[in-house]
Amino acid sequence: MLLLLMIFLPMAAAPVGWMIGRRSKRGRDALAIGVGFVELALALAAYFLRSSAGADLTAELGGICGLGLRLKYDGFRAVYCLVLSFMWAMTLLFSPDYFAHHHNRNRYYFFQLLTLGATMGVFLSADLYTAFVFFEIMSFTSFPWVIQEETAGAIRAAKTYLAVAVIGGLVALMGIFLLHARLGTLELDALYPAAQAAGKRPVFYTAAACILFGFGAKAGMFPLHIWLPKAHPVAPAPASALLSGALTKSGVWGILAVSCQLFRGDPAWGTVILALGTVTMLLGAVLALFSVDLKRTLACSSMSQIGFILVGVGMMGILGEENALAARGTVLHMVNHSVFKLVLFLCAGTVFRNLHQLDLNDIRGFGRKKPLLKAAFLLGAMGIGGVPLLNGYVSKTLLHEGIVEGAHLTGSLWLTAVEWIFLFSGGLTAAYMTKLFVAVFVEKHPTRQAEFDGMKRYLSRPAALALGLSALVVPILGLTADHTMNAVADLASDFLHGEAPAHAVHYLSAENLKGAAISIAIGAAVYGCVVRTGMMRRGVYLNRWPARLDLEDLVYRPLLLRILPGLFGWLCAFFGENRVTGPLAKGAMAVGSRLGAIFGENRVTGPAAKGLFARTRTLSHALSDSLDALVVALQRTVFRQSAERRENKVADTVSYRLGEKLDRAAARLGGERAGRTRYAERLYRIRRTVRETGRQITGNLSFALLMLVLAICAVLACVLLR
Repeated sequence: MLLLLMIFLPMAAAPVGWMIGRRSKRGRDALAIGVGFVELALALAAYFLRSSAGADLTAELGGICGLGLRLKYDGFRAVYCLVLSFMWAMTLLFSPDYFAHHHNRNRYYFFQLLTLGATMGVFLSADLYTAFVFFEIMSFTSFPWVIQEETAGAIRAAKTYLAVAVIGGLVALMGIFLLHARLGTLELDALYPAAQAAGKRPVFYTAAACILFGFGAKAGMFPLHIWLPKAHPVAPAPASALLSGALTKSGVWGILAVSCQLFRGDPAWGTVILALGTVTMLLGAVLALFSVDLKRTLACSSMSQIGFILVGVGMMGILGEENALAARGTVLHMVNHSVFKLVLFLCAGTVFRNLHQLDLNDIRGFGRKKPLLKAAFLLGAMGIGGVPLLNGYVSKTLLHEGIVEGAHLTGSLWLTAVEWIFLFSGGLTAAYMTKLFVAVFVEKHPTRQAEFDGMKRYLSRPAALALGLSALVVPILGLTADHTMNAVADLASDFLHGEAPAHAVHYLSAENLKGAAISIAIGAAVYGCVVRTGMMRRGVYLNRWPARLDLEDLVYRPLLLRILPGLFGWLCAFFGENRVTGPLAKGAMAVGSRLGAIFGENRVTGPAAKGLFARTRTLSHALSDSLDALVVALQRTVFRQSAERRENKVADTVSYRLGEKLDRAAARLGGERAGRTRYAERLYRIRRTVRETGRQITGNLSFALLMLVLAICAVLACVLLR
């Protein structure tokens, strides 16, 4: 019951909040914030309930969408339910200040709460089908976040986001159906034993590749990252924090589910994930370094950090039973990245709320005399840059040690190259975060600096509380890593199937500090030699990234809008109305018509066919009547008493009792015989028919697909809500 409440409470509160918002904006805001903190309380209650019971929590809704919905609450899910609920509580607390002068606020809060429930559903899923259902709901309910401002850029980015979500969802569904057809189960805990019993088959890799495509698109994995750098800058800052810190992790969750359950300890699969993660890690960092837009830089940074996480997932597959360090680093960097992006996007939201600008040249110097904003951003920047004593250093150290261990065990030059790309990407992270901090908090604006310094009331108290609490998590986790972060890693070890490390990890050892020092030194060199010289001219930040290298415009739009329609259009035309096959098709139709005339309505075969049909019809009626007679005879003899016993049991139902009251009323009014149960029997039959019909309909896959279509229509309709 508690798990169902965590999912459906915010969903149920969404329409209530929308109706309240039509009359009272403050009432709606208070309801949304209250739901966020209630969700956090429910996550804490579930954690303590699981700890006291000493067993995982489960729940099930059978018959829904054909296969039913199954939920599970284990250690890993406990960690991320707490992370998600904390992020939503902080963003909802920050939102009233951010949206003080915005339009369409009702719509924003409506979909904010719907997405909270759907995202919780993804992480609580016990099987891939349940995860897919909530994953698709989450994708559609988060679409209005991207289109919230309704500018030309927001509309284009929303179209890209929706296209990636729909195509990715359909491809993932194909993979899920393939797995179910081959293994007979989609339950995560049963995937590995079922796959081992079936033996390695190419179809498993095909199915897993489809699932990787769908979930990797949401995670922002290369080459499916195209939505991420465009959706974040146009979405409201609180929504960007959740898109980056929460929704991308739902994609990572799907990749983890396949990697740790189906392909546990599979080096081939691990190598594929490692290669994709390495490219994503490096490319995201390069894109962030070139960006001159505050939120776009943070968006590209999210892509890079997802690459760091995928590198850990890949190393888990390569290392097999020796995957302790990689597994712990993976889950900890997931948590840390969620915290970083919560802090950094709330800081970016504060800047945008006051200036309505995001270009570094327009916002430079805004934070010089704003100590809370400066401290929060600095903590987030240093944390994500891997500075020692902060939480990002801990997770990056574990990931680095996992790569080093893999290179030592396998002697692979490829893994040695991955290690140096890892350190270089960490250096780029330090460089672009230094670029942002210097621009916003150190440099001066050439014309508006006095105006910026005079903005004393730049943040409301609730928003300041949300920003301060979020930022405090960074040093608290870093300074207490031996207790807090190790406990988090221990909780998640069962889901990741990570073995315990052979010895305690000394985070501040000379070897581990050396890796962090190398990345920081690379970052300092890149900032001094590249950013300050090649990416600036006379104190102005320049966007040096070539626009023609946009992967969406360069590859995906031509492929989907020109190449594929042209190719398949030509194929359809070849087999349709053309000079080659057209006459052949018409000739075939003429021959078929002649044959039908010969063997159909003509003087030779016509009467014979009619006679045979008449004899067959008579025989069919006879067989049907005899079966009906047999059924009636059995009902009135053998099954008479059992039927009566079943009918007697309905006396306890509400419908039967209501019918009895109607029968008594009818007897008094119309003089009918007392004790007659005409209405009682009818109401019971109606209720039973409705229940059985509903069970057949809701248990049908076609019904599930119909509900998905209706959900899409509902989302598009609700986009117009004001």
